[in-house]
Amino acid sequence: MDADTFRERVETAKATELDRLGSQQALVALTDAQLDRERVLRAVAQSEHVARETFAGWAEDEDDPDASEAFADLAERERDHYERVVAELDGEFEPTDAVDSMHDHLRGLDDAVARSAGLVGRSLASDKTQLQVVNFFVNEADERRADLFRDLRADTQDEADEGVRLLAETCEGDDDWERARDVAVETVQIAYEDYAETLDGMGLDPKPIC
Repeated sequence: MDADTFRERVETAKATELDRLGSQQALVALTDAQLDRERVLRAVAQSEHVARETFAGWAEDEDDPDASEAFADLAERERDHYERVVAELDGEFEPTDAVDSMHDHLRGLDDAVARSAGLVGRSLASDKTQLQVVNFFVNEADERRADLFRDLRADTQDEADEGVRLLAETCEGDDDWERARDVAVETVQIAYEDYAETLDGMGLDPKPIC
């Protein structure tokens, strides 16, 4: 396994989970079934805040200089995402300190290989949710906001590529690549389990792919 095959290997291993994360029920889980514009925007703003805090924490204590710089850049990108989403809200917004299961997992990773792999897994999972945010605003006939989230989704896809680039620089052999794959796969799995548990709690089946 190497940089050319890493992403494909992760996507293949978690194809079912990623498909379900990209279903129309993604926003139901994200908003506790309160599917209105303000609620969707607030949920996304909170997600962007959490991501920013995760990447900033990585940058602060990462020993690898290149990885630390990359994580700092990612934190600034997520800050920009957060500010752009908050600017769309009708009222004031104050993010909370609540951390979802996936980011709790990510914050426990403690070296450049694991963090870069976690970045890939997080980006693959988040890309699916962001697709449904785009679709939500398309269905609302709000093309301006749909375009905003297309931009944010493109950045998230780039973050997966950045994670693979970092892995190419930090993995020293097959053992590192296999460990990285395990971390990325686990990250997607945790995101999916959080999604499935939320839907189960609402009495909904997470399995159908819409």
